[in-house]
Amino acid sequence: MEKEISQTKECANTIMAIHDVMDLLNGKWKVSIIACLCCKKMRYSDLLREIKGISGKMLSRDLKELEINQLIKRNVLNTQPVTVEYEITEYGSTLKDLTSVIADWGFKHRKKIMAG
Repeated sequence: MEKEISQTKECANTIMAIHDVMDLLNGKWKVSIIACLCCKKMRYSDLLREIKGISGKMLSRDLKELEINQLIKRNVLNTQPVTVEYEITEYGSTLKDLTSVIADWGFKHRKKIMAG
């Protein structure tokens, strides 16, 4: 009985942690933004061009939320006109393995569905 309670508590903690991650990365675009910025620094217009289907409004909102959560950093460069670059933070780069796993699964899933 004690083992069942321990497993139930462990499962509940796991689900709570997953909910925390899903709340942070919710929406259609945040994981794509993170994956892009794991590769290199990018300007807003580069991200808009790279992430097919995202609107400017959604990109702005998601960039702000990712910055608030310290996953990305916004750098304002002293140029004329002013240039803004976004880059992954050290903390945000801890999600690189997650984006790789998601991408790998996506490739396999697409192949399976297209074959079947």
